[in-house]
Amino acid sequence: MHEFSVCIALMEQVERIAREHRAVRVERIVLRLGPLSGVEGSLLEHAWPLAASGTLAEAAELVIEAAPVQVECTACGAVSEARPNRLLCAACGDYRTRLVSGDEMLLANIELSQLEPQGVTQPCA
Repeated sequence: MHEFSVCIALMEQVERIAREHRAVRVERIVLRLGPLSGVEGSLLEHAWPLAASGTLAEAAELVIEAAPVQVECTACGAVSEARPNRLLCAACGDYRTRLVSGDEMLLANIELSQLEPQGVTQPCA
């Protein structure tokens, strides 16, 4: 399953970042996933618990945000949303477009939990 190997690679990146920040746990992971990325979001969600098992992100919430397909028209210069199978300019209808977004899988945000430094107390509210 392709999505499982994607999850393993994602976990390696998340754990590296968590260690760099001396985190004890990963609370939430936000991915931005485009429809042209080649990764199926629902399969990624199913593979996630197995990939995260035994890691700092074992109990983390995985949030997948859909990235829109956007194109830039080389004829009129407009940037507009397009359908994944029809990359036409919404402004002039031209077919000569350049993909701006929609093919990405981006680690957008990670929320970490860290230990309180020893000897430092938090003020009461």
